Amino acid sequence: MTIAETQPHMQSTQEIATAWDRMVAKRRLYTVLGLVILIAAFVSSVRFADESNAGHFFDRLPHLFDFLSWLIPKDWHDVWRALFDIASVNDKGGEEFNFDRGRVYVWGAFYIPEYFELMIVTINVALISTIIAFVFAVPLSFFAARNLTNSWPLRIFTKRLMEFLRAFPEIVIAGLFSAILSIGPVAAIIAITLHTIGALGKLFYEVAENIDMKPHEGMKAVGANWWERIRFAALPQVLPNFTSYALLRLEINVRASTIIGAVGGGGIGEELKLSISRGFGAKTVALVLLLFVTIVAVDQFSAWLRRRLVGEHAFLLQH
Repeated sequence: MTIAETQPHMQSTQEIATAWDRMVAKRRLYTVLGLVILIAAFVSSVRFADESNAGHFFDRLPHLFDFLSWLIPKDWHDVWRALFDIASVNDKGGEEFNFDRGRVYVWGAFYIPEYFELMIVTINVALISTIIAFVFAVPLSFFAARNLTNSWPLRIFTKRLMEFLRAFPEIVIAGLFSAILSIGPVAAIIAITLHTIGALGKLFYEVAENIDMKPHEGMKAVGANWWERIRFAALPQVLPNFTSYALLRLEINVRASTIIGAVGGGGIGEELKLSISRGFGAKTVALVLLLFVTIVAVDQFSAWLRRRLVGEHAFLLQH
């Protein structure tokens, strides 16, 4: 190969390298400009929020741990006394140390500690809401599935309905029903149920749209109606995943029912809000400890049950 033949090849290689360097430099410039704009927008937003805050966030930042110091128990033994409704040696007749007065007597001298009873109420709210939502979300998901429902108006209406139900946070719906039905677990159950129907319905119909259609088509060929095809061809395929998603939603609903309790939904959330607002350190720590242990236990039990129902192999594939 002569020098004249190799020179154009070298020039084209140099041109490609030069073009590559220019492109890399341009991308770096755009990245730096994007970061500068993002940082400027963040700083401006924080300054605007600080000026709009009545207490000026940055001025009050050094006092962040003052409030936490109020909640540190003077006697750490009072945490266990508060948790199990044992009389405190520091009880002077006020509400801060009246642990033994909240006992829920069941039979004779046998009692359930107050906070355990409130935790049971919170779990019941989440459990009942999840079960009711599951019952409604299953048929709605089949109506919304493109491969199972030919009527597009029905599909559109069902999807929009589920979007509407999950558009509003549970705490907003609970506040509305608390004003109508008064405070208590009923408003919390309605709020969590409505939101869960929309959330589970979306997950369910996405699962239904990915089933194997051969059993469905086979039953249709032998004259089975729509309900029979859903019952015997679609439901057996999707039920394990439906159950897995429902258990996952149960974990979320336990946390949601705790938060809703702070706005009058009953359960442990309401008592936690009162303890924090009044600065009752021992009661607050006891409630936080019980809530943490309960949520961890529910998460672990739900994960174990999902593995048993769906199968270890399928569970690992999801992650």
